[in-house]
Amino acid sequence: MAECVYLMCACTSALCAFLLVRQYLRSRLQLLLWSCLCFLGLALNNALLFIDIIVVPNVDLSLPRTLVALAGMSLMVFGLVWERA
Repeated sequence: MAECVYLMCACTSALCAFLLVRQYLRSRLQLLLWSCLCFLGLALNNALLFIDIIVVPNVDLSLPRTLVALAGMSLMVFGLVWERA
């Protein structure tokens, strides 16, 4: 059951990123681009979580997962600060 949840989270994040980039291409609002990049990072994080726990449970991918999540969130924070300035 947990496998389905991990995959659904990855698919949901990827779908959000797709919808955000589609809207960005229509409106060219920079915040949509930063949000898209953040959700791409979150989708990759969820995919790495699935790989870490289900596919190769004997390999520790916690550092790459954390770095990807940090990069995604950092892009979002940067975008928020950049838009505010």
